[in-house]
Amino acid sequence: DWDDIPPSSALEEISEEEAVQIIAEPLLPLQSSTLRDYVDHSETLAKLVHLGVDLSQVEKRQKAGQLLLTLDFEKDIRKILLFLKDVGVEDNQLGPFLTKNPYILAEDLEALETRVAYLKSKKFGKTEIAQMVSRAPYLLLFSVERLDNRLGFFKNELGLTVKKTKDLVIRLPRLLTGKLEPVKENLQVCQIELGFQRNEIQQIVFKTPKILTASKKRLKQTFDYLHNVMGIPHHMLTRFPQVFNSKLLRIKERHMFLTFLGRAQYDPAQPSYISLDQLVSVPDEVFCTEIAKVSVQDFEKFLKTL
Repeated sequence: DWDDIPPSSALEEISEEEAVQIIAEPLLPLQSSTLRDYVDHSETLAKLVHLGVDLSQVEKRQKAGQLLLTLDFEKDIRKILLFLKDVGVEDNQLGPFLTKNPYILAEDLEALETRVAYLKSKKFGKTEIAQMVSRAPYLLLFSVERLDNRLGFFKNELGLTVKKTKDLVIRLPRLLTGKLEPVKENLQVCQIELGFQRNEIQQIVFKTPKILTASKKRLKQTFDYLHNVMGIPHHMLTRFPQVFNSKLLRIKERHMFLTFLGRAQYDPAQPSYISLDQLVSVPDEVFCTEIAKVSVQDFEKFLKTL
């Protein structure tokens, strides 16, 4: 997943001394390949397992296993747990959170507090920060400079107000943690290849932030079908950009069925108008009875002929 890459500081090699210490513990099973084998010997690991940390997932993350073995629960980990609870991570979410981001346990507490203070200074509310941290677990590993650059990037690139920029990252906080390259590319695709105006892109992204991280190929294919096959103009796509999150197959099947019935009418000026939202977002039963005005069986029969 594109947003699952922690900053490099979390991956620093541990020093020789630390490595020697890990091996020097007499009770540790030396040939062990899994953290599980250490649980009986390590109070820290036992407590993390008790919290709900999934060690089999943690050891898939680079250097995370070694990191946990060097930490002391009382001395290193407890304060981070209290900090996370204070930020608003629920008790039952601590385990899943640390499974995704074990690196936070090695972060400097003051640095973490500074980052939260920065978000508060930008007028993010407590609940919003809690929601962002839970949904983008790596968020607090990033420096204030990086967070600030990111917010600046989305504000300037999309020409959003401060408030709208905030709303955007609250809804998709991994925009602050993921790579910027795919986002820049998607913005270019929308403008150059799909031909949207800047103010249209602004509206599209604000309504469906996921477009910034969607697959370029899928964006192009969906646009091509909606615009060139179904004849939907840019301004309509701007009004209902959630269609880009729909499966293309679903759009095709429903459009072809409506065409077959003579009901494929997407022009709001016409009495039998069907909005893109209705076309893609309702379940099959509703689509058939309320939009196509036929039974689900008729639709299923039609799909078999394709």
